[in-house]
Amino acid sequence: MKKSNPFRLKVSGENACFTRPEMKVERVSYDVMTPSAARGILEAILWKPAMAWRILQIDVLKPVRWESVRRNEVGAVIPARNVTEAMSQGTGTLGMYIEKERQQRAGLFLRDIAYVIHAEFEMTDQAGAEDNVTKFEQMFIRRASTGQCFHRPYFGCREFPVDFEFLPRDAELPTPLDESRDLGWMLFDMDYSGKEAMPQFFHARMENGCVDLRNVEVRS
Repeated sequence: MKKSNPFRLKVSGENACFTRPEMKVERVSYDVMTPSAARGILEAILWKPAMAWRILQIDVLKPVRWESVRRNEVGAVIPARNVTEAMSQGTGTLGMYIEKERQQRAGLFLRDIAYVIHAEFEMTDQAGAEDNVTKFEQMFIRRASTGQCFHRPYFGCREFPVDFEFLPRDAELPTPLDESRDLGWMLFDMDYSGKEAMPQFFHARMENGCVDLRNVEVRS
């Protein structure tokens, strides 16, 4: 597969929640951004079926800080069966009374975060005759430099928006955090190659503020 040149994107925000899958009810975030969250940010700026993003490295720019928040969430969704019936019959029950479904939950989130994402993309087998690496490289540079995106990227939850800044190849990189720590097992990404999406995990370690993802062992 043909690959692009590496890109660097600085992202920052006030809060983030990269939810640990074992703590989904009372949400608790991982210490740093997961590769899947980084991929989602890049895809919000540019994604086509002809390309697949690969995260190479995540630089942590600020100390890991936590914030405990209690917030109201809706504890139910409209059943898919109701939607199917409404679509087939032209009428149905699609309403939800938020007051009845509201739940108060605690969350342990990150605050005041900033990262540099190092990434590249590969062309997929869905690339057409008019698709090529240079075309998508220029599209991403133009969109990321001018703040364009398909939807506002976010840090784990949509209420935590991302501010992003494209870093040109000749630009000086921000200095990563001067800290090393074992981050334990972390969600790498979701594998969509089978009938059902399967989570993939890896043993993450931050060395001098950098999480290198180039040669990590990924387990399903």
